[in-house]
Amino acid sequence: MAQVTVTIEDMSYSPDPVEIKKGDTVVWTNQDDSPHTATANDRSFDTGRVPAGKSSKPIAFNKAGKVPYHCTVHGPSMSGTVQVS
Repeated sequence: MAQVTVTIEDMSYSPDPVEIKKGDTVVWTNQDDSPHTATANDRSFDTGRVPAGKSSKPIAFNKAGKVPYHCTVHGPSMSGTVQVS
């Protein structure tokens, strides 16, 4: 199992999509000046607000498939996808 980091910067997530294997975890690191979230569209995960300069707790993904997510602070225009194989 691996831990993968997604960087939040310039109102976007990178990499996008983030490609991981079943059982891996993802951490979102906020390098913007304002708080952001990574919240699954189906609500299967939510990092909560991640302050500027901080990282989320690791989120584990145990099912294969695509999991689209967005920032609840900035709306659906700030979105990404976790691809679990």
